[in-house]
Amino acid sequence: MINQIKKELYINSLKKLKIKINNIRNKSEYVSGNIVEMYERIFIVRCDDSIKRSFNYSDILTGNIEVEYM
Repeated sequence: MINQIKKELYINSLKKLKIKINNIRNKSEYVSGNIVEMYERIFIVRCDDSIKRSFNYSDILTGNIEVEYM
């Protein structure tokens, strides 16, 4: 399952991403940007405000983040 997520992110790595981060107490945060690096367990996104954020592939699997390609 994780390998499918990695493959999908790799194929769409040149596209802009919109990520919904599901926080505690039903609060969500939205960021958008591009994938700049991919590693064994994490991928790094450069957000539109030039801040880099890292996410685990397992975050997608567990629903902690939701990724949408633009």
